[in-house]
Amino acid sequence: MSRWQPDAPQRLQQAAMELFLEKGYEGTTVEEIAQRAQLTQRTFFRYFADKREVLFWGTGAFEAAVVDGVRNEKTADPLERVVRTLEGVASGYFDARAEAVRLRRSVIQSSPELQEREGQKMGRIVERTSEVLITEGIEARAARFAVELGVLVFRRAFEQWAEAEGTTLASTIRTTLEQLRALTRMTPPLS
Repeated sequence: MSRWQPDAPQRLQQAAMELFLEKGYEGTTVEEIAQRAQLTQRTFFRYFADKREVLFWGTGAFEAAVVDGVRNEKTADPLERVVRTLEGVASGYFDARAEAVRLRRSVIQSSPELQEREGQKMGRIVERTSEVLITEGIEARAARFAVELGVLVFRRAFEQWAEAEGTTLASTIRTTLEQLRALTRMTPPLS
């Protein structure tokens, strides 16, 4: 088996995804992933703490892109800032890799452990992005509410986009925000 290959993380990810789709997440071992990638288990653990992390490798870059995007977006409306950022990240990251993203989603949906890990990732995005808005002088509760709504819009749009073809995630995010805004205009606030 090869030890030091420049593409080892990608090979491990590819092998893991193939096995997760063939055997299920729970039915796949690290040993099988390493063998499929023609690498050693030691090489696997050089890049990933466990098999779960194969699916979440690179999410730090996604989180950073969202936080930096909100920091650099200067629209006054904090919800609009979050949504515009998520649209930009979607077109650069998700839309360009739609099939792989949809396959990853199906694996994550198959496991409560993976769903929890995905929720933790989104929770970190809410925390870090809220901090950006608060630092800029937006009241803490308002900042967090805007970010939570933006993430909710993203998640709802992501689910719709993942089930349909022929549309982009970025456009689905915008449509979902408009649906939310229409709903809030129809419903009178509670006294």
